Amino acid sequence: MSNADLLILGGGLVGSALAVALDAHGISSIVVDTADPDAILAASHDGRASAIAAAPLRMLEAIGLADDLAGRGCPIESIRVSDGLKPGKLDFDPQEGEGALGTMFENRDLRRALMAAAERAPLADVRMKTRAISVARDATGVTATLSSGETVRAQLLIGAEGRASPTRDAALLRVARWTYDHAAIVTSLHHEHSHENTAFEIFYPQGPFAILPLNDDEAGHRSAIVWSVKRREEAGMMKLSERGFLAEADKKMGGFLGRLGPLGPRFSYPLGFHHAAKITAERLALVGDAAHGIHPIAGQGVNVGFRDVAALVEVLVEGKRLGLDMGDPALLTRYERWRSLDTMMVSIATDALTHLFGIPGATANAARRFGLSAVDKVPALKNWFMSEARGESGKVPRLLHGEMA
Repeated sequence: MSNADLLILGGGLVGSALAVALDAHGISSIVVDTADPDAILAASHDGRASAIAAAPLRMLEAIGLADDLAGRGCPIESIRVSDGLKPGKLDFDPQEGEGALGTMFENRDLRRALMAAAERAPLADVRMKTRAISVARDATGVTATLSSGETVRAQLLIGAEGRASPTRDAALLRVARWTYDHAAIVTSLHHEHSHENTAFEIFYPQGPFAILPLNDDEAGHRSAIVWSVKRREEAGMMKLSERGFLAEADKKMGGFLGRLGPLGPRFSYPLGFHHAAKITAERLALVGDAAHGIHPIAGQGVNVGFRDVAALVEVLVEGKRLGLDMGDPALLTRYERWRSLDTMMVSIATDALTHLFGIPGATANAARRFGLSAVDKVPALKNWFMSEARGESGKVPRLLHGEMA
């Protein structure tokens, strides 16, 4: 295929999901990504796990990934938020008859499922280990020369390359950005007692400590850890022996999961924030981290990207029914308006939480614990937070309901 409706630069979780969702609606795409599939599917590549909210998971199942993901995820049936280990907490539990709040997947399982779905999608032409050497956009369409020497054409260009998106930068789209004085140390560990499908978010002035449920394996009960530490502590934490690291983790957890270990491989990632002022330009739309990158404090990063996918697909499908070009300015304007408010609100909320829970001192600690306990006693507020956690707030695209657009 040298011509398609869309050219997607970036075949990660969000770019692949977009290609598969488009295929399910009869829209063709060429996906270009520089990565080596064998390398990015290896256990040593990433180490991260993602909490996929209920609504984005319905989308993935609707576009054909139900079998690929079956048995791979661990349902999150409860979320407990606390300020340190002191009294005062906030529990999120589904009402009777409601499904899980989300599902934990290891990123390599998500990546494998999405790549398999893209490979079998007849209207998705995936070009791995390939780079776009040059890309031109004008009123007539998009033309790109690839590292393979081939020239491809499309009606619309999608920037899905992640936080350092060259497509976004080449389009001169302005970005607000800053870095946090934190790095996230990501790993998995085994523990003596069952997590009972509960995700724990424990806030400390030094940074949040998240314990996220994973499926048990042959060694027993297991959880993913996302541990935010000060940048100056990152190197030391990464060099700690397994015994030393587990001892430090046990202090953060207070022993409620019992004896810890063994420990999985450790990875560290710098933490930062960015938000594109505009996510569209002439024949261009940004999705996922190319458009917005947030702190992992609320576990919403990839979910926001999947919400981009659902909204963009709905806009393009309706445009196709009207006989419009995929790059029609009216369609891009609608996508921009639909996603801008949602992504800005999520970005502001996660950044505010990061600063709020980072304020040291007994007075701030007492105020936070009082606030958590107060929200815990107000059903309307709790239901709003749970709706956010499920990805069901605001105007929800059809795909997030599990329906085709």
